[in-house]
Amino acid sequence: MYEPTPTLPGGLVYQRDFHDGLNKLSINDYLVLAGTFHGVHAITRSLTPSALVTSTTPPIPRSALTGIEVLESALFRLTCFQTVSGTKFLLFTEPQQPNVDVIMRRIYELYADYVMKNPFYQLEMPVRCEAFDRHLMGYVRAR
Repeated sequence: MYEPTPTLPGGLVYQRDFHDGLNKLSINDYLVLAGTFHGVHAITRSLTPSALVTSTTPPIPRSALTGIEVLESALFRLTCFQTVSGTKFLLFTEPQQPNVDVIMRRIYELYADYVMKNPFYQLEMPVRCEAFDRHLMGYVRAR
């Protein structure tokens, strides 16, 4: 998960590998990846195809412009889910993984239930919540 701050692009607040066979990245690699994706997301959010904007259509509200949501290659799919508060959930999966949108919504629900409702959690701080970890791993293993 990646949370933007009012003055900075944001910070990586949670990272978890769910498959043991993946190549491991360093924490710095994850920070660079999250920061790079944030920049690309911000640029794509400001781009609107001219075919969508005509003199007869009302302007698109800024909140409706979402930026890049899926990046696919032959080897992986990167899916981004951005919350209303601006927190971005990034999930790397195999390209053929079905129902990624359902998985992302469920991860967000677990985050809302176990992290955001935790009175000891502070925004923009690393997520250290055992209940969230336990329920997230249970959900991923069941899939």
